[in-house]
Amino acid sequence: MDRRNIGVFAHVDAGKTTLTEALLLRSGAIREAGRVDAGTAHSDALPVERRRGISVRAKCVTLRWKDTALRLIDTPGHTDFAAEIERSLWALDGAVLVVSGAEGVQPQTGLLIEALRRQGLPFLCFISKTDMPQADAEEALRGLSRLVPGAAPLWDAARLTEAVCGLDEGLMERYLSGDEPGAAEITDCLRALTRKGEACPVLKGSGLTGEGVEALLDAALTFLPAPPAGDGRLCGVAFAAEDNRVMGRGLWVRLYSGRLGSRDAVTLPGRVDPMTGKPALIQKKITQIRDADGVDTGALEAGDIGVVYGLGGTRVGQVLGEEALLPRRVTPGEMQPPLITVRVTPADESQGEALRKACEALSLDDPLLQTAWSRQTGEISLRAMGAVQLEILEEELRERFGLKAAFGALAILYRETIAQKAVGYAHYTMPKPCWAVIKLILEPLPRGSGVAFVSEAEVRYIAREYQNQVEQALPLALKQGRLGWPVTDLRVRLVGGEHHLVHTHPLDFIVATPWAVHDGLRRAGSVLLEPLLEIHFLLPADCVGRVMSDVALMRGEVIHTRADADRVTLTALVPAASSIDYPTRLAALSGGRAGMAVRLKGYRDCPLELGATAPRRSVDPLDTSRYILAARSALEGGIFDEN
Repeated sequence: MDRRNIGVFAHVDAGKTTLTEALLLRSGAIREAGRVDAGTAHSDALPVERRRGISVRAKCVTLRWKDTALRLIDTPGHTDFAAEIERSLWALDGAVLVVSGAEGVQPQTGLLIEALRRQGLPFLCFISKTDMPQADAEEALRGLSRLVPGAAPLWDAARLTEAVCGLDEGLMERYLSGDEPGAAEITDCLRALTRKGEACPVLKGSGLTGEGVEALLDAALTFLPAPPAGDGRLCGVAFAAEDNRVMGRGLWVRLYSGRLGSRDAVTLPGRVDPMTGKPALIQKKITQIRDADGVDTGALEAGDIGVVYGLGGTRVGQVLGEEALLPRRVTPGEMQPPLITVRVTPADESQGEALRKACEALSLDDPLLQTAWSRQTGEISLRAMGAVQLEILEEELRERFGLKAAFGALAILYRETIAQKAVGYAHYTMPKPCWAVIKLILEPLPRGSGVAFVSEAEVRYIAREYQNQVEQALPLALKQGRLGWPVTDLRVRLVGGEHHLVHTHPLDFIVATPWAVHDGLRRAGSVLLEPLLEIHFLLPADCVGRVMSDVALMRGEVIHTRADADRVTLTALVPAASSIDYPTRLAALSGGRAGMAVRLKGYRDCPLELGATAPRRSVDPLDTSRYILAARSALEGGIFDEN
């Protein structure tokens, strides 16, 4: 049977889940369509989704249409769950982007289109809610055309022909000469253009009434590609997780190549070996494999999506098999990184350890949460996208783990860099046995450069494996700078030092690297960096002046405006710290008529009095006696810092 792996994406409340229900109903996968408002939607499986009427987890469902199996992944629409949207991109070969015909193109629509384009995924557009009195499919199409060159309306043969001919030079010459291509030729050309990302077929209809649903199913088969066969070697990725009361934790896996069977031993690229600089491979044994319908299939073939059990505490995003065979890479947080941190405290102090383990389990399912725990204070904190996500996490802790927890005030995640070039030293020669001497030069780099490492040390003084250790320890050393934030935008040069043939222990340079780095950070001085957001507003005309005034008050600047009919698109650059609660304020001042979408533009220098420092979660490497004792003790467990 032919296959398609398709994601369904939309801005919030565009009718995406209702459309998914209609697709399932029309294909015969279900007998009665569920309703979001009634909490009966089949793609909203979690209790919290049914109660709230929103999707918070991506859900894979299967339907069959004209001898083709379609696996649909229904993704959340709310921006707080952008990580779920992002991870779903691993599993797909094509997508359907839903745009509300009543509200039109929203700011979030543009961010979704950019995400699909980055991954090279062909997609269709479906203009929904055409049964509503205020719906205007033509206006929605005009909005799409500004974002998607080659938007081709399938419901109008004449305009479809014009749109396709306008994208193909040969067809355009024939069209202008009066030799109009036939429908089959137009379809073939549009298929090729869509799969190259140069065109986007557009349909319209209503998930509630069923209008346009069959046409969408046909278009998915016609224009979106089947999964490639792969080359026989194993390659897949875990893109989501779920808990099964009987089987335990299962991982949703998209297999790109090869075959995965029950009882197979799977190689997982693991942490980098600090001695060799190469990935330390881990093997896990599969216990069971189920398809999207929960049926025990015993195997996954190339192009399949299913749930794999037996991988234990494997993190979502883990590659199975050969990482080099991945057809594309999804960078976590690229669509929207978490910009806030929040403290989590148990209602019962005796449940602190249980809460920590629960938060770490949640972080396995969503790596962007990044649970942080301080051994010194016992404090637990999570990185998060926003207030709605925290409400869901609170319910999940209660329902899944039986824990009552409270979240503190939201705080912005800053970064820091160095003010000037400096040298850092570490002389780790006591107490014996140990010997690791390091000399580093730290140099500032332009904003957005990240961290670069260069080793200029001679191997006769520092053996190659120890130079590898210095490089591998850098991310940990830079996790908290002198202001307590991750350090970025600098180059670290290893220029000198020495090992000892007798006294150097295998991991001495791992211990010494944070010491040398922080010595250099202290000498270089710290610069606080605040996250700067690019905010796209969609505003009624009577709100524009107020929003522009608010942007100025938030230390931001308006960089672009465009007026369309009775709406204005406004783009501004605003610090995250001053705009953290602006979605609520915008809804209040506009009466719910305005929308906004946010993405991280970058980081800029921030006066310390306008920002914040962060408490240190571990022993300061410059408190050398305490640090050495803590590091030696922690190395017994393979780490020497908090998660």
